[in-house]
Amino acid sequence: MNKEETKDLITDYRKLFPLLSEDIAYLDNAATTQKPIMVLDVLKRYYEHDNANPFRGVYDLSERATENYEAARVKVAGFINAEFPEEIVFVRNATEALNLLAYSWCEDNLSEGDEVVVSVMEHHSDFLPWKYMAEKKGATLVKLEPDQTGLITDESLDSVLSEKTKIVALTHISNVLGRENDIKHIAEKVHAAGALISVDGAQSVPHTAVDVRDLDCDFLSFSGHKMFAPMGIGVLYGKRKHLEAMKPFLYGGEMIQTVHWDRVTYAEIPHKFEAGTVNVGGAVGLSAAIDFINKVGWDTIEAQEKRLTEKAVLGIKELGHIRLIGSPNPDEHKGIVTFCVEGVHPHDVADILGKSGVCIRAGHHCAQPLMDHLGVKSTCRASFAFYNTDEEVDRFLTELSKVRGLLGY
Repeated sequence: MNKEETKDLITDYRKLFPLLSEDIAYLDNAATTQKPIMVLDVLKRYYEHDNANPFRGVYDLSERATENYEAARVKVAGFINAEFPEEIVFVRNATEALNLLAYSWCEDNLSEGDEVVVSVMEHHSDFLPWKYMAEKKGATLVKLEPDQTGLITDESLDSVLSEKTKIVALTHISNVLGRENDIKHIAEKVHAAGALISVDGAQSVPHTAVDVRDLDCDFLSFSGHKMFAPMGIGVLYGKRKHLEAMKPFLYGGEMIQTVHWDRVTYAEIPHKFEAGTVNVGGAVGLSAAIDFINKVGWDTIEAQEKRLTEKAVLGIKELGHIRLIGSPNPDEHKGIVTFCVEGVHPHDVADILGKSGVCIRAGHHCAQPLMDHLGVKSTCRASFAFYNTDEEVDRFLTELSKVRGLLGY
């Protein structure tokens, strides 16, 4: 497909996103993506025609709600190539998935003197739960340090793995640097050391094909809202043997088989981790988002995002007084371009661009340990989805070039 054909295709897909018709350049996709009309329609149709509390009713409407929910689970399992649908636990978001995992797994598998390895570039959601549980259990939290581009070398990994290591928590793609970690290779080394690996897939699952069996990760967490689905639905994937051995995280309705005053038996996986009334609408929306991604195709998604990222990185390099954070190689940014403007606070940069209709993110991006590692307090971040255009990147670069001048530099 040539450049013009690609442009026409993206133009057609953009028409499916109502919010993108506004006069903005939305470049904050690492925070959340916009929703296509087919996802919104499916959500609306569910609540208008199939809404009921699932599992708890034997009437038609409740059974349809149950079928919708479990069909979404099957869809997600196929999307990431899980071996069993039961390995998919629905949660609110990646944050809840990681908290569930850290609490439930560590409760019976972490002891005093054990070690939990966490990379310094993790989102707070993949740092704080492990830190809390390590402190609670008397274990040690071990820092895995990448270089300034986010690369984790074998030497750095080998230096933190030991017979005391029980689990390694690592992002697939950094939400700051855009660096993609070689999870398959890292998982081999982690498993050889006798430990498990938990992968934060919040920035990878929406942007590249993820095969959990090929990666051989023990756990994977991701959010629906970063992949065109509604907010409030996310996924914890876990190998069946691990999930079956873990205790519930939340207690209440639907996560039990029987409850008596003196004894309780819990439901089978995944239901023992899905207490209370579940988010059927969110699951239906996530299923529709997966259908949409499959329709667009990974070839189109990855090629467009790679091209836009390269354009932004090269454009930033041509501008004076701007520091690109991470690798100088555009291919190592995976849709995320983070930078600092000399002499200007990132919040001021984002505010100035925002007033011109260019939407970027500014701050520490819930990754303060990484900010410390990089020697910065905060940064600006532009992040792309396949529906973004060359014109939007040009608009971003043009407005960015004006920032220092507007402030009198």
